[in-house]
Amino acid sequence: MTDVREALMVGRTSDGRTVRRPLSPHLQVYKPQITSTLSIFHRFTGIALSVGTLLLVWWLVAAATSDAAYASVSGFIRSPVGYLLLFGWTAALWYHFCSGIRHLFWDVGYGFELPTVHATGKAVLVATVVLTLLTWVVGLATL
Repeated sequence: MTDVREALMVGRTSDGRTVRRPLSPHLQVYKPQITSTLSIFHRFTGIALSVGTLLLVWWLVAAATSDAAYASVSGFIRSPVGYLLLFGWTAALWYHFCSGIRHLFWDVGYGFELPTVHATGKAVLVATVVLTLLTWVVGLATL
């Protein structure tokens, strides 16, 4: 039994007999699917939005504190690192938004057929890219 997949095929029935059946998926055995990957990203972007909102709060507190504090935070936000963080936050915002709409349809019982699940997953990814780029094109054009 050199293959870890073989070791994971051993289980027991309720009366104690040994049977060959798959147990819980293990990371070395489990092949990620688009559905599981998008679900993990939905959770991840929710966390990223929460953490990224701290940057917005920092900027607002600095604006309310003094001109010097505001200038300091604005300088950071306009740095390459600041732009990278804002770009990531924008992408997380649009992904979470689009994925949330997908979840709303699921909540009312629509879109559970496997081809529909795959199509809407790909649509969420495309919409995220388009909306993120559109946000930045419009945002940078107004500077």
